[in-house]
Amino acid sequence: MASGNAIRGSRVGAGPMGEAERGESAPRNRISFWCANKHETRPSFAAEAAIPETWDCPRCGFPAGQDEHNPPAPARNEPYKTHLAYVRERRTDADGEAILAEALAKLRGEI
Repeated sequence: MASGNAIRGSRVGAGPMGEAERGESAPRNRISFWCANKHETRPSFAAEAAIPETWDCPRCGFPAGQDEHNPPAPARNEPYKTHLAYVRERRTDADGEAILAEALAKLRGEI
């Protein structure tokens, strides 16, 4: 059986929410942005706000522009490089052979 408390779950002093309590909202403009995958995003901006050149697409993450037929190209991601790949950029094979020979000689007690 339900109790006699009709305002169960609401805060003391809570009233109706609406424009009267929050004030007038600023005038807005909805601008369309398209990404390379043809996704359309329509964020709203304040009328006096500066509109950015690009906007990140919330569906695929690619950059989106205002020109539907010529969207910006997606950023090129470099593949992950291992430690060995960085070492190979700094050292030649001959350098590697010399370092290996020196380390083996140290282990064998020749140096």
